[in-house]
Amino acid sequence: MPRRGFTVKKNWDNPVEHAMPAEARVPAEVRIGSVTVRPATVLAPMAGVTDTVFRRFIRHASLFSREQRSENREEGAREQGSEGAAAEQIETAISNVESGCGLLMTEFTSADGLARMRETKRRRYLTFYGDEHPIGAQLFGSNPETLAEAARIVEDTGFDTVDLNLGCPAKRVVGCNGGSGLLRDLPRIGEIFHAIRSAVTIPFTVKFRMGWNESQIVCVELAKMAEAEGLNGLALHARTREQGYSGQAQWGWIAQVKQAVRLPVVGNGDVRTPEDAVAMVAETGCDAVMIGRAAPANPWIFRQIAQYTATGSYERPTTEDRYRMIRAYFEMLLTEAEATKELPRDARIGDPGAPTDRSSSVGWDPVGKMKQFATWFTHGVPGGAKLRAAIYHARTGPEVLAEVERFFVPRIEAGECVEPLAAADSEDSAQAFPDNELVCD
Repeated sequence: MPRRGFTVKKNWDNPVEHAMPAEARVPAEVRIGSVTVRPATVLAPMAGVTDTVFRRFIRHASLFSREQRSENREEGAREQGSEGAAAEQIETAISNVESGCGLLMTEFTSADGLARMRETKRRRYLTFYGDEHPIGAQLFGSNPETLAEAARIVEDTGFDTVDLNLGCPAKRVVGCNGGSGLLRDLPRIGEIFHAIRSAVTIPFTVKFRMGWNESQIVCVELAKMAEAEGLNGLALHARTREQGYSGQAQWGWIAQVKQAVRLPVVGNGDVRTPEDAVAMVAETGCDAVMIGRAAPANPWIFRQIAQYTATGSYERPTTEDRYRMIRAYFEMLLTEAEATKELPRDARIGDPGAPTDRSSSVGWDPVGKMKQFATWFTHGVPGGAKLRAAIYHARTGPEVLAEVERFFVPRIEAGECVEPLAAADSEDSAQAFPDNELVCD
């Protein structure tokens, strides 16, 4: 049975292991209206995760050559002869910094809250930077006029696309007839489609689930409605609302939706590896792949998919790569915190009517964000439980970074972190992932 509240599961129920199809690839690009998504991969909107820091981090996630890293480390140690030389050389960027993620999505944002806010406050909740393009903003709500107004705000703010959330299973969202709650009211969805489409000229897409439960599957009918109302693309999370995040995603419904419409169809659900992404395309014919909870656990997944698309193979990160990644993300959080520390108190998350998007709020509690992401980022790292425990007891950002250094640098200097990490489903990592966060992917 789904867990109470439908909190996200950081592990998967008996994940299916896919072999890489010999001829299949994730498409190099897909066009959603006037926007070209290249490559055809999308970062799923996830509450509490896809704020501006994480989005930019994913867009610019780096991979490094193990051979070059080793050479630089040894050369630096010889030249400087100091104890910290090896650690310093670890920070030398070797390869390109593009992540291979074609489209970024914001956290889902309340249309009601957004429509009521002052313009200055709206900008804080819809913060994004120039290097995030193309980027889409996702809205949730149930009132067609309010959603249309919120979509106009999204367009005026400069987003490339606007997306309607019909997938979130959380009780607090469904209780307001938002998210997947609307799947029981197709006529109202039709009104919302028409209102938003009439309000904006940017590409308009919808993300939805198969239906409320197994006896109320509406995804094909809903897809046809979206096409008739002039939407530009669809994303199907191949589970029902009743499933939450449990069980297996039923990719066969993605194939049925793809066969039913001419719109671009994005597949979502149980994509953990490049093999999964390619298998989804091969089995369903979908035009693009959306990745949710696998991205925080393996921020290289988009780059790996792009590598496989280009070359037929991909690199797996080492523990040293993960050290670089953790430190880079934590440093980005601290930088954003410094940039936003002068925000007025009424711009903080938690105010009445405040939208769910936390993209401007990360600066208020970077340490809390570090602790949240420590469970994701240490997924599969041998001995990672010790690092997580140390991070949880740290009180400041510099203390967190010091714990990261204390854990990784001796291992790197001793040459213990050069082997690629496995699929990260170890007993250690599974035990470290309590279902304690709401993430709508």
